[in-house]
Amino acid sequence: MTDLLTVAEAARRLGVKPATLYAYVSRGTLRRKRAADGRTSLFDAEEIEQLARRGRPRRPAGVLDITVESTITEIAGGRLRYRGHDAIELAAAASSGHVSFEDVAELLWTGELPGGGRRGDGPPGGGRPEWRAPEAALAAGRGVQGVLPPDLLPLERMQVIVPAMGVTDPLRLHLDRPAVAAAGRSIIVGLVECLPPRAESPAESPAESPAEAAGAPADVPLAERLWTRLSACHPSRPMLGVLSAALVLLADHELAASTLAARTAASARADPYAVVSAGMGAMSGILHGGASLAVETLLSAVRDPAEAPGVVGELLRRGERVPGFGHKVYKGEDPRGRLLLDLVRRAGPKSRPLAVTDAIITEVRRKSLPEFNIDLALGTFVTAAGLTRGAGEAIFAVARTAGWIAHALEAYETGTILRPRASYTGPVDTAS
Repeated sequence: MTDLLTVAEAARRLGVKPATLYAYVSRGTLRRKRAADGRTSLFDAEEIEQLARRGRPRRPAGVLDITVESTITEIAGGRLRYRGHDAIELAAAASSGHVSFEDVAELLWTGELPGGGRRGDGPPGGGRPEWRAPEAALAAGRGVQGVLPPDLLPLERMQVIVPAMGVTDPLRLHLDRPAVAAAGRSIIVGLVECLPPRAESPAESPAESPAEAAGAPADVPLAERLWTRLSACHPSRPMLGVLSAALVLLADHELAASTLAARTAASARADPYAVVSAGMGAMSGILHGGASLAVETLLSAVRDPAEAPGVVGELLRRGERVPGFGHKVYKGEDPRGRLLLDLVRRAGPKSRPLAVTDAIITEVRRKSLPEFNIDLALGTFVTAAGLTRGAGEAIFAVARTAGWIAHALEAYETGTILRPRASYTGPVDTAS
């Protein structure tokens, strides 16, 4: 039988901290086994010995290695898990209505999936708290919209909504777990319901309606509420399922740049509204949550799949990246992107944006470039569904707020401020 080492034993042999050991697992440098209890991590003694002889693995170029111990999200072996639950399976269940984004947010915050994740299970309401925001907070968030330019993207509006809601909450610095979770629900609902509803064209409206344009009841799924803010048309059930899956897939992704920003703010005891604002600021960057907007722009510019090779070639000639391809964490395929694109294919198999995306993927693979990621799938979805420009960023922000709140809860309870040190490389003091 292969000898197995505990986390402490493996870390001691390598001369690293346990957190660094988990970072090796995330990067695919080490494989982790699980004990019979399903929780305890074990490592192959021979693999640890080989790594010890080779020396510490070098970090990938362009990656700053900051490791924080967390029980929220695991990325290992090309798989993504929330609190031990396979995120791809949760998203697939969300697309068919068996799990909601709200369920997954509660899982990230509490470690428990309400009602086992199936609607109708358990006590009335499935044991789920009400997802609503106080009227004063909604009034503040909606009020600031009236003074903003009419052509702003949804994310730009969201960046104003959060602090406006925060100033109405006199208990925002009450940082125990129930209060922070309640603030999280309020913030997410406000991000959706404070956005102006899209004007509706009667000719495009089928009989079945999602949430009303304003004041949706608390039991209306958040995905339905969000759709009315991103589209003037009512969705088909398959397309609404894609939106639900996207929210689940984007809910958390370990220590992405925005999550690190949010977690750093929380470690300094910033309130949940400030935490979300910090995360949203980092998320808006074109290399993070803003990447889907670049995909939307690309798909809007390519009118025919036959144009894809020329467009990809022109981007590469200019030294630009093809948006929606490659990922710092996944060496191969981004499993989130694969599922989301498959769902789009089922919901709208004959859409032009999907055909263009497939042509772009074919051309990129022909050139042996990195595989596509979730940004490509998200941009394809919002374009194929006819959602407003910038809808991908808005979906990302609503979803990832759940993760930022989860990391805030963990940081509040840890009580340790995140204070990385800089390695000074500037001029030396020659005065002495």
